[in-house]
Amino acid sequence: MQMQRQQQNKTVARIYRIGDIVLYRDPEAFWLGLPGHTRVCRVVESHYDLFFDLVEAGSNQRINRVRPCYMRLLPAAEAMRDIDTAPLREPDATAMSPASVAWLRQQVSKDGRPALPPGRD
Repeated sequence: MQMQRQQQNKTVARIYRIGDIVLYRDPEAFWLGLPGHTRVCRVVESHYDLFFDLVEAGSNQRINRVRPCYMRLLPAAEAMRDIDTAPLREPDATAMSPASVAWLRQQVSKDGRPALPPGRD
């Protein structure tokens, strides 16, 4: 049993960097069935990669000394997927997700011209 637990910890343990966006699950709240046990957070401090201090995205509440086995990285590629796969050649803007439209509007408002990434169709 001890060997199995060590293997599980090795598979989920990864090095997080300050600034990473992670999903944190409070194990006590989860096992007690309390609401709000899973939160989106930003890594603000590392303690020898054994524990991490987090700040919750919505409330700026600090969560100290979190073990990495209760954290999962939220990759930027996932957050940007709708923009990366936006149908830019579609004549109908409603075919695009609201996040894609918002991003394009931001790009246009910067200097009046759309600034799409190079190489996109």
